[in-house]
Amino acid sequence: MKLIIAEDQGILRGAISQLLALEEDIEIIGEAENGEEALRLIREKPVDIALLDIEMPLVSGLDVAERLNEEGNECRIAIVTTFARSGYLQRAVKAEVKGYLLKDMPVSDLAEDLRKIYKGQRVFSPHLTFSMMEEMNPLTRRESTILIHLKNGDSVKEMSNILYLSPATIRNYISEIIQKLEARNRMDAIAIAENKGWLTKETF
Repeated sequence: MKLIIAEDQGILRGAISQLLALEEDIEIIGEAENGEEALRLIREKPVDIALLDIEMPLVSGLDVAERLNEEGNECRIAIVTTFARSGYLQRAVKAEVKGYLLKDMPVSDLAEDLRKIYKGQRVFSPHLTFSMMEEMNPLTRRESTILIHLKNGDSVKEMSNILYLSPATIRNYISEIIQKLEARNRMDAIAIAENKGWLTKETF
């Protein structure tokens, strides 16, 4: 199988690349230090699987997966991460990601998971998915949308005009959001939701 590796930490990227290259059925045909470079490589080369870090400069691994899925690119995406965030899992599923794996797993296990992905299977780390299922997003789509507007600095009046809801309704939503997230105030609610990976473009 032909593989590219995208990871912004050069030492880690090099180590993973060298170890996977020792596998007889794996050929490393490119390395990238950010998401934009990964996209270019995938579009230019006959790549079977792209192994992507979830958080990279310029374009994240999930952004890469979403763009390729929209384009209908057949390259299989495997995300490697240390982040157990339910918002990330939801985005990965929607983007048709084939692997969601722990970054610190043994390379022999990683190689075996890549073989499963190459054969068409989906491989999601049980350690990550169990942690994420425990903290699924409690916000409704409407509540998430209002939180995005708060993050963007929109006032209650502005949100009322944009969302066609009364100011009183908007305030009730904000109070419910703060209560659900056990936040101290609006800014704390935004910070909590961002840290969980719950504020994404899928909200709108």
